[in-house]
Amino acid sequence: MKIIILGAGQVGSTVAATLASESNDITIVDVESQRIRALQDRLDIQVVLGHGSHPEVLRRAGAEDADMILAVTNSDETNMIACQIAYTLFHTPTKIARVRAKEYLSFPQLFAQEALPIDVLISPEQVVTEYIQRLIEFPGALQVLDFANGKVRLVAVRAIHGGPLVGHEIMELKQHMPGIQTRVAAIFRRGKPIIPTGDTIVEVDDEVFFVAARKNIRAVMGELRRLDKPVKRIIIAGGGNIGTRLAKALEHKYQVKIIDRNLQQSRQVWAQLERTIVLNGDVADANLLLEENIENTDVFCAMTNDDEANILSSMLAKRLGARKVMAIINRPEYVDLVQNDLIDIAISPQQVTIGSLLAHVRRGDVVAVHSLRRGAAEAIEAVAHGDKRSSKVVGRKVKEIDLPDGTTIGAIVRGDEVLVSHSELMVEAEDHVILFVVDKKRIVEVERLFQVGITFL
Repeated sequence: MKIIILGAGQVGSTVAATLASESNDITIVDVESQRIRALQDRLDIQVVLGHGSHPEVLRRAGAEDADMILAVTNSDETNMIACQIAYTLFHTPTKIARVRAKEYLSFPQLFAQEALPIDVLISPEQVVTEYIQRLIEFPGALQVLDFANGKVRLVAVRAIHGGPLVGHEIMELKQHMPGIQTRVAAIFRRGKPIIPTGDTIVEVDDEVFFVAARKNIRAVMGELRRLDKPVKRIIIAGGGNIGTRLAKALEHKYQVKIIDRNLQQSRQVWAQLERTIVLNGDVADANLLLEENIENTDVFCAMTNDDEANILSSMLAKRLGARKVMAIINRPEYVDLVQNDLIDIAISPQQVTIGSLLAHVRRGDVVAVHSLRRGAAEAIEAVAHGDKRSSKVVGRKVKEIDLPDGTTIGAIVRGDEVLVSHSELMVEAEDHVILFVVDKKRIVEVERLFQVGITFL
């Protein structure tokens, strides 16, 4: 696929690295020469220096025969105009734009084909906010990912000594929880993937990924670790876009405080919220955190635009008694450095966002993609089409499907019914199939499984 990416920032460069590794023809456009040269030295891509919304720049980038324009510059206006020009001058089939301002997003009619012809809108702040909400809803989880409009979820949990299943074979789950369907899709042990079987023994510190219906998530988590108490008190460091969105989403269910050092921004945040307490101050001030009862805080969320400030304030909050700390960290090398040992959950906005982009790049009818373990693995929701003659999955039992190595089917959603995968389960046309792929190099093979042959009419 020929893809033009406008913007070589954190999101653009992450997407470029992911897509270039999958044999796509990638061209990236940016106004900063140093930034795109650094990317060209590291990746097998083409680069064009210039403004992404200028017609001649898009022409030089190959817009005349591009399959997709992905506009993720820091300017909403540039992204929107670039999609308009790609549609009008070059008839680009798929146009994806990052739009962050609520003033635009509040009017969806703006993005119709006859107005601003954008096929897919991406709002990283909204995606990250929803991601953090799910983590707060299920304390103790490392990742909580939605599939089939929330009917089924993939959850990552670190196994802790004392969990009923820890030290036991996975097959014992059925005995522990009769009537509850779940499947362990993968285990990462000391950073290496294991495709589990019924006799696989769960060990302390294993990172366990399991699939279950939403209502059964806490019950399965309780098999792998002692359940954390429900969250009541939350402190958010930073009143920027994500911090404010998160507070707005949480304030009617939890006791929420925001701390921001900028007085003017604190006043603007206060005006947008109803129940949240907004404080003007430095989140790295131990005395302020103690005054705000940090020792009784269930979750401390560091959401500023500064990685170092997020890391240091989270470490301080943890030392002063916060039960759980999570921080937004943009630089990938920092994530591996601090997660688990210093910070409970390090959130990479690029990795959280990239899934919503990949769903539109994957071949076959792929509804959702989630990037896992900082891009090393993926969870995919694909729709099975066709019949037994034209499809490699329809009309076949799970055990008969030629899955690539390191790939498991976790569940199938059929209408409103969630069917946890087992070897005798038959795949039917229009089933939503949830797959876990531990080796990204196998993604192309998974895509081929869900492509319908020419005999299908």
